[in-house]
Amino acid sequence: MPKNLLRQKLLKQRQRIDGSDCLRRSDVIQQALLNRPEYQDAELLALYAPIRNEVQTSALFSAARKVGKRVCFPRVQGDSLEFFEVDDCSALKPGSFGIAEPLDGKPVSVAAIDLMVVPGVGFDRLGYRLGYGRGYYDRLVNSVRPAVMAGLAYEIQIVEELPKEDHDVRLDLLVTDNGIIKIER
Repeated sequence: MPKNLLRQKLLKQRQRIDGSDCLRRSDVIQQALLNRPEYQDAELLALYAPIRNEVQTSALFSAARKVGKRVCFPRVQGDSLEFFEVDDCSALKPGSFGIAEPLDGKPVSVAAIDLMVVPGVGFDRLGYRLGYGRGYYDRLVNSVRPAVMAGLAYEIQIVEELPKEDHDVRLDLLVTDNGIIKIER
């Protein structure tokens, strides 16, 4: 199935998830990541601000800040993403595409990020992700890769195999409401 049609199908499925079910599943997924060594060993995390029923990241943010971890969020700058450290989620304001992003803050190098949690429309068990089609994350990590890249997904977002292109980047870890998929390289 072409990426565009698959993206539409998966977005419709995700948007059908009831709000309370979305929060319940998000809590399960976030807790699973909090228990992983990839999270526990990270000093600097990159998170995303969820949109359209994406898995929430607020528990990850709160837990990280509570134990003194640094957290950054992306901001769209033209055709690229830049990351800025955030101490409080109130610093995030609607930006490009209506997604909350930091207006200012301390810039963070992607190479310094220990754990980058990435959004996605769909994922496969080989570690590939299907985003919204603009290629921001793939372009970013093709030049400089963070230590660990993890996707958060509801099980309904997992497909057997995604269509791939040469520039597509594989994740290291996929955390779902049905468990953890560690991607072997």
